[in-house]
Amino acid sequence: MVIDKREKNNVVIFDIEGEIRRSDITDVTLHQLVKNELELGKKQILLNFEKVDFIDSFGVGEILASYISTLNLGGKLKLARISKKLFLIFQVTMLTKVLDIFDEEDLALRSFLKE
Repeated sequence: MVIDKREKNNVVIFDIEGEIRRSDITDVTLHQLVKNELELGKKQILLNFEKVDFIDSFGVGEILASYISTLNLGGKLKLARISKKLFLIFQVTMLTKVLDIFDEEDLALRSFLKE
C-alpha cells in the first residue's frame, strides 16, 4: 500500500494505492496518518480509493478508527472513488450508514464546503 497526501480547499486528501491489509503494514498505518493531520489541526479528511483494489478486515478497522478519531475531534472524514467491489464490503459491514461515500472527488470536496 502506498499513500500520498495532498491538500485542496483546506481538505487533506490521502490518495491510497494498492491493498489495505494487515500484511502490507509499513511503518505508518492509515489511521496514524489521519491522526497526525488531526493533531496539526486539519479536520477535513478525504480518502481517495481510486487505486485500491482490495481491503481486508484490518483495513476496514483502519478506516473506522480514522473515522472515529476524526469525529471525536470535531472533524469530518469522507471517502471517494470506491470500486463497486469495495463498496459491497462497506455495505456488508454497514459502514455505508456511517461514512459519507462519494463517486467523485469533486463532489466530496464540495460537500465539505456545505458544512
